[in-house]
Amino acid sequence: MQLWLHRLNDREVSICRTWGRLSHQRHWIQRGFAVVSRLGDGVFWYSLIALLPLIYGFTGLEAGLHMLATGGAALLLYKSLKGVTRRERPCHHVHDLPALVPPLDHYSFPSGHTLHAVSFSTVAIYYFPELAWLLVPFTTLVACSRIVLGLHYPSDVLVAILIGLGLAYSGISIVG
Repeated sequence: MQLWLHRLNDREVSICRTWGRLSHQRHWIQRGFAVVSRLGDGVFWYSLIALLPLIYGFTGLEAGLHMLATGGAALLLYKSLKGVTRRERPCHHVHDLPALVPPLDHYSFPSGHTLHAVSFSTVAIYYFPELAWLLVPFTTLVACSRIVLGLHYPSDVLVAILIGLGLAYSGISIVG
């Protein structure tokens, strides 16, 4: 691993420990974030994409297809970045910080859950601003869950937010 990433890991691990301790002390927090994280694996987003045409008709179909295209771009970008940076997850970097749910892969940068949550929410809210009351809090919980569960560093999540917004707004500028 690159030296600068190792140093960044060492700086951020204290935040991860603090957030992890919070969930260890209150098991209902850990369980709640585990459920949110599982929904953020795709269950919530694919359900939303399937429901949009049923609720909003053709505009819902257009929004769903736009979300799928953005999600495809997000997947390609985040997998490429993980392969290049190879940043270890906090649970792999230090032994006193366990992953509270099994990680999907070995590397952490950037957070794919967060990247997808932000990009999907941004596109959906562009089409249907009335969904913001549901999507903004859920996306925030997904992003926080990645740190609380010991799977990501704060910078993994912050960069994923920026990438997700960039992808979503790029796609919106093309269709808008």
